[in-house]
Amino acid sequence: MKWTDTYDIAAALYDKYPDVDPATIRFTDLHRWVMELDGFDDAADRSGEKILEAIQAAWIEEAE
Repeated sequence: MKWTDTYDIAAALYDKYPDVDPATIRFTDLHRWVMELDGFDDAADRSGEKILEAIQAAWIEEAE
């Protein structure tokens, strides 16, 4: 997965952290958790606030 794989990342986060409310997560934690996902292979500096917001929004949608 790369940073642009928003929905795949969101689904993986939902599976790995089912008890976390994605609306309350800090972007610093979100960034770290994405980097730690199995199958994630992208540079840490390739993400930004827009990408993290998109991942968070997709994760919220996945959790509903």
